Amino acid sequence: MDPNTNRGPEEYGEQDAPATTPGPPAGGSAAAPGGLARTVQLVSGPYLLTVNPVDGSEIEPCPPGEQPAVPGKHGPAERAELARAAEPPAVPVSAGRQGALLERAEETDRLVRLLSRGRSVRVTGASGSGRTRLLDAAATACDGLAPDGVVRLSGYRRTPTDVMYELFAAVHRAPLHRPDRGELLRLLGEIGAIVVLDDLEFGGAALDELLGATPECAFLLAATPDVAAPSPGSHLEEVVLGGIGRGACRELLEGVVGRPLTDEEAAWAADLWFESEGLPLRFVQAGALLRQRVRAGQDAFDGHGFDDASGDGHDAPLPPVGEAASPAPLIASRLSEAARETLRFAVALGGELPHQAHLPALAQDTHADAALGELLDCGLITPAGAHYRLAATVADQLAAAGYDDGAGERALTAAQHYAWWAGHPSVTPERAAAESDAILAAMGVLTGSRDSGHPSAAVLLARTAAPAFAAALNWSAWERSLRHGAEAARIAGEVAEEAYFHHELGVLALCTGNLDRARAELEASIGLRGVLSDRRGAVAGRRALALVADRSGTFTPPAGTAAAAGEEIPDARSEESASPPGGVPAGLAAAPAVDATAPTVVTRSAVASGGAGGGKAGSRKAMVLGARRNLVAAGAGALLIAVLGTVVTLGAVSGSDDGTGEKVKTEQSAEPGQDGDGMPADQPGTDRTRTGQGSRTGTGSGSTAPGTPGTSGQPVNGTTAAPSNRPTDPTTRPTDGTTRPTDPTTRPTDPTTRPTDTGTGTGKPTDKPTDKPTDKPTDKPTDKPTDKPTDKPTSQDPTGTTGNPAPSSANGSGSASTTSGGTSGGTTGGTDNV
Repeated sequence: MDPNTNRGPEEYGEQDAPATTPGPPAGGSAAAPGGLARTVQLVSGPYLLTVNPVDGSEIEPCPPGEQPAVPGKHGPAERAELARAAEPPAVPVSAGRQGALLERAEETDRLVRLLSRGRSVRVTGASGSGRTRLLDAAATACDGLAPDGVVRLSGYRRTPTDVMYELFAAVHRAPLHRPDRGELLRLLGEIGAIVVLDDLEFGGAALDELLGATPECAFLLAATPDVAAPSPGSHLEEVVLGGIGRGACRELLEGVVGRPLTDEEAAWAADLWFESEGLPLRFVQAGALLRQRVRAGQDAFDGHGFDDASGDGHDAPLPPVGEAASPAPLIASRLSEAARETLRFAVALGGELPHQAHLPALAQDTHADAALGELLDCGLITPAGAHYRLAATVADQLAAAGYDDGAGERALTAAQHYAWWAGHPSVTPERAAAESDAILAAMGVLTGSRDSGHPSAAVLLARTAAPAFAAALNWSAWERSLRHGAEAARIAGEVAEEAYFHHELGVLALCTGNLDRARAELEASIGLRGVLSDRRGAVAGRRALALVADRSGTFTPPAGTAAAAGEEIPDARSEESASPPGGVPAGLAAAPAVDATAPTVVTRSAVASGGAGGGKAGSRKAMVLGARRNLVAAGAGALLIAVLGTVVTLGAVSGSDDGTGEKVKTEQSAEPGQDGDGMPADQPGTDRTRTGQGSRTGTGSGSTAPGTPGTSGQPVNGTTAAPSNRPTDPTTRPTDGTTRPTDPTTRPTDPTTRPTDTGTGTGKPTDKPTDKPTDKPTDKPTDKPTDKPTDKPTSQDPTGTTGNPAPSSANGSGSASTTSGGTSGGTTGGTDNV
C-alpha cells in the first residue's frame, strides 16, 4: 500500500509516537507473549502456515475447515483502487514535465490496435527513451477493452513466478491465500485482461512460461535492448522505440524551461541532439541545467546591486556538450542540501530511493520530503513500480563525483531506521512490503561489505522484515531477506539467528514444493539449535522435517540426531516380522532357533529423496532381505556347530569292543551354580562336582535331564557323552559356546567305528549288539587296574581320588542305558533347543 495515504508518526522517525500495541488486524495477526511480535496465519496450497517471528514459522497440512473458498474477482472500483495504490507517490513537478507525448502518436495507435485484437506486444527501447510514458498512454486508451480491465505490473527485479502471483492478486480477491502451482495456473487461465508490464527483465523460455500460463491475456511489455529476446515461437509483436526528432527535442526543451530558447541555446540543443540520439530524458536533464543557469546568473547579477528580471545577457555560460552528456553531478550541485543528502542515500542503497515519508528521518531534515519532487523535476529519478529509483547512468555519475563517500554509514542508518519502522505494531505487512527494494538494498550493502563491520544490523533488519514480507505474500522478498540474514548471521557469529533463517528457508522451500532444499535447510537448523539446546525451535524444525518426509515418502532422521525416546521408526515393525523373499529354505526350516534373549537389530538403508516408487520398494526389500539373511545364517551356523559337536562327542566317547567305554554316572548332576538351561556357570577348568546328589529332570531345575544337548555328562543325539569332570582337551572342539571340551585322554578305540544312525535314539554303533539288557549295572570294574599305567589313563577326580566314579544309584533316570523312547525324546528336545 501507499504509505503516503496513511502517514503515521513512526514514518517520520518520531520516537515519542505511542507504542501501544493495536488489536490484531484481520487475517489472524496477534501479539506474541512478552513482545510486539505478531503471528499471521495464511494458506499456501495444501498447507496452513503460521508465520511466527519468535521460534520460526510452523507449517502443517491445512485442516478441511480452514480451506479457503474459490477466490472471486475484483470489481471495477476495486481494480481502480488497486491500480492507484500500485502507482508511485505523486509529487509536484514543473508544468513542462506534464506536456504531451511528442512524436509517439503513431506508436500509440499501433499498440492499441494490436492489443484490441488480443495480440501481445513488446516495446524495446533504451533507458530514457520514454517507454513508461508510452505504456501509460496506451493503457489509458485500452481501458474497457478486456473483461478484467487493464492491470499495471512492474517487472523490476521480478521473476515469472512473481509476475504470475502478482497478476493473480491484482485480479482475484484472496486475502492471506497463496494457491499452489496447479491451482494458480487454473486461475490464471480464466483471466482476460490487458497486462501492462514495465521494466521486464527476462525473456526466452521464462517469457514463454508467463505467456503460456495466461492464454486469455494480451501483454504490453517494455524492456531494454540488453534483456533476452523472446523465443521465435512466442508470436510477440516487436516495436522498437528510438529517439525523437530534432524539432521535438527543441519543443520538449522549451517546455521544460518554460520559455523560448535563444539562438545560442538552440544551437546548443542541436549539438546535444546529435550526441544523445534524441533520448527525451537527456533533454529533461538539459532543461534543468538551463533553469539553473538562468537562476545562477540572476543571483550573480543581483549581487552587484542591479535588478533585471529578464536576465538576458547576464546568464552563466552554457556547459559544454560533453559535460551535458553526464549532467548529474552538475545538476546535483545546484540542488538543496536535503536533495543532495537524498541522492547520497540513494547511491548508498544501490540506486533505490526510500519513500518520501522516510526522508526526514534519514536526512535529519523536516523538509526533506519535498526533495523527491525536486529530483523528479530534474530527471535524476524515474518510477519503478510503486517507488522511485535513480535514472539510468545517474548512480555511476554521482559515485564518480564522490557521492558514495560514507555509503556504509548511510546504509547502516537506513537499516536501523527500517528495522525500527518495520517492527512497529502500526505498520502493516503490506506497507513494509512496499519498501522491500530499499530494505533489501540496505541488507545487501551491510552483508556484502565485510569492511563495514555492521553485519549484526543486517541480521536485525532481516529478522524484523522477513516475517512482514511473508505475511504480505511477497515471497520473493521473503527469500532474499532470509538469505541475506543467514549470511550476515554467519559473518557475525550469531548461531541462534542463523538457525532461525535456515528454518524459515526450509519452510519456504516446503511451501514451494522443493523438498530436497527443504530437508537440507531444516536439518541445518535442527543441528544448530541442538548445539544451543533450543528445544522449542528444534521441535518446530522436527515437525516441519516430518512433514517433508511425509510428502517425499521417505524417513530420514536429521543428521547428527537420534530418535527421541518413545518415538517409533516407521515401518520398523513390518520389517521385523517380514519373511525373506521366497520363504525359508527347506533345509533350514527345522533349524534350531537363535537364543531368544539376543537382541535383533534391524538395519535401515538410506533412501534417496525424490526417488521413484520402484527404487523405494527395492530399497525396502533389500533392507528386509539383509536382516533376514543374518537370522538365517545364524540359525544355519548353530545347526552346523551342533552337528559337528555331536560327531566329535560320539568319536570321543565311543568305547572299545571289550566294553571298557565310559558310562554316565548319577553323581554327575548339574551344580547349583548352573543356569536354568543346565549350562555350567563356571568357566572351563574350574568345574566342581557335587557327589551323592541324584539327577533331576526339568530344564528349570538345578540339574539337567538326560537328553539335553550342549551339557557335559548328558546324552547328545542318543549318544552317551563323557563325564563333565574329566580334564579338558584343547584340541577338541566344543559343541557350543558354553560346553566344556571333552577329556583329552578319551579317544575312540576304533577309528573306523562310526555310528550309522544318530537319530534312532539308541546311540550305539552298529557293531555293538542292540539287545543288551537296559538294567545292566553300570559299576562294572574296568579290565585293567586303575593304578597301572596304561596308554589310556582314566579320568582324575577333582577330589584327588583316582579311578572310576562311584556306582550309580538305583534311580533309573540317571543310568547310562535308557529306554529307546527316553533317548529319542531327549534327542528331539536337544534339537529344538540348539
